[in-house]
Amino acid sequence: MKRGFPYGQVKMFTAGGHNVGVAGPPPMGKYPSHNGVSRRILHDVMYDEAINAGVKYRMGLTVKSIENNEDSVSVVFTDDSEGTYDILIGADGINSEVRKMVFGEFKPHYMGLSVWRYAFKKHEDLDTGYMYYGKRSKIGFIPMSEDSMYMFLVSSEGADNPWIEKSAYIPMMKDYLSEFPIKIAQDVMEQMTDPDLVNYRPLEASHLPDPWYKNRVIIIGDGAHATVPQLGSGAALAIEDAVVLVDELENKQNTEEAFKAFMKRRYDRCMTIVNASETLAAWELLEFEGKALPEGAHPGKLIGQTLGSLMAPF
Repeated sequence: MKRGFPYGQVKMFTAGGHNVGVAGPPPMGKYPSHNGVSRRILHDVMYDEAINAGVKYRMGLTVKSIENNEDSVSVVFTDDSEGTYDILIGADGINSEVRKMVFGEFKPHYMGLSVWRYAFKKHEDLDTGYMYYGKRSKIGFIPMSEDSMYMFLVSSEGADNPWIEKSAYIPMMKDYLSEFPIKIAQDVMEQMTDPDLVNYRPLEASHLPDPWYKNRVIIIGDGAHATVPQLGSGAALAIEDAVVLVDELENKQNTEEAFKAFMKRRYDRCMTIVNASETLAAWELLEFEGKALPEGAHPGKLIGQTLGSLMAPF
């Protein structure tokens, strides 16, 4: 929190600035509703603590092959060194190679949406997170420190080939922002000049069926339950996975019991966020395409209920 920017509930508006509500849980004791922090700073904080705890890192290295036995797991690394371990934790992202070696091919699916991100100096009007809903896109502004923020923009770039040439990044983002006459959007539009500072990604999701483990290998984080960012909880769920896995390994008699207990605590919670995020993404895609939402669809209600569930103990 010292290196990030604690902030309250996210304020939601129409493209023209008409307030339509708030999203996110209320503060919990001394902790705020949210804490904006860059991934670089988050990695620095976690890396420093891990080094202090005695974790040994081998950088620029990954796994080449795995022999997954009932009582141990043997690994050959990409530098041809080898090792045998009690467990192997695959925390290597949505395109996890460890998952592929243990569970076979498992291709993420494209959700029909893309997200654009760009970092700026923090706007003088930004006191919390803000989100604006347009007809062709939605945008949000999130504080990350006392002097920095980032903007995200969600759009639909087509189902066949959502990849875009870098030279088109800035013109396309400015075209989307032209729908939002509010001051903060117009101010940042003038500051967008460098396509290398644009982080553009088609949104993909994947979720490994229960269980996320086999013998002595377990998959956590995005490798097990990659979610689209409509509820902004992907990194949080990955961190929770690590906390719960350590807790169960320390408190159960054997690995099998620990892995089973881990799945009992994690699967439903993670899938609640994953499923709600994908539903929200599907509804956003319909809106961007000018189509009606399904009967009974209520994005604000779903956001509130789902984020509220994150406040439950895990």
